[in-house]
Amino acid sequence: MELIPAIDLKGGKCVRLRQGRMDDVTTYSDHPVEMARRWVEAGARRLHMVDLDGALSGEPRNAAVVHEICEAFPDLPIQIGGGIRDEDTVQTYLDAGVRYVIIGTRAITAPHFVNDLCLEFPSHIMVGLDAKNGKVAVNGWSKLSHHDVIDMAQHFEKDGVEAIIFTDISRDGMMNGVNIESTVALAQAITIPVIASGGITSLDDIRALCAVADEGIQGAITGRAIYEGTLDFRAGQELADKLTRART
Repeated sequence: MELIPAIDLKGGKCVRLRQGRMDDVTTYSDHPVEMARRWVEAGARRLHMVDLDGALSGEPRNAAVVHEICEAFPDLPIQIGGGIRDEDTVQTYLDAGVRYVIIGTRAITAPHFVNDLCLEFPSHIMVGLDAKNGKVAVNGWSKLSHHDVIDMAQHFEKDGVEAIIFTDISRDGMMNGVNIESTVALAQAITIPVIASGGITSLDDIRALCAVADEGIQGAITGRAIYEGTLDFRAGQELADKLTRART
């Protein structure tokens, strides 16, 4: 079980939102590269990055920062989402050193796009499914679609995506625990890995996720908790490793 620190970018800064609301933003650093270094030095094995401006505009707005982080940590797997709506953007990110690109809104509005990307960039495509009450949200969480999250995940699995990143947006940034039930239900419905996101607050959340990791939960993305100190990242990853070893 990988604990994956989130670096959300807005205006070139490292921020966190509550439930995806752009009017409820907290800035944690003006220097995202140094923030990335902090997590790498604490034992991060992967970084999760989101271009929040890009998610709303439909095109990358913080690509320069992403490139800087890739240059600073060339051997670190980095996954990036937000505003990825065409093949050229995917190619540019991969050329910069990004390992995985995450398709969000366009995966829902133009599902064939994911299939095309999986054929063109095999082993590099993930889909982010952000849901509330089982329905998928799009456009930076500003709209709730009629699509069922499990149905969409099964569709993208057939397309050949590497993993599904599942966020319960009712919990994201709220510091009130991860939605274990919904995450497990999704993981049981598909065979590709699920990466949990939203609500991870404490070591207890890590214990709860590790207890069900065998259902197909590969990792957990954490943001506000590690920035505000309710979760010590290094301790969290060490606990996940310990619990994983105990199961094997």
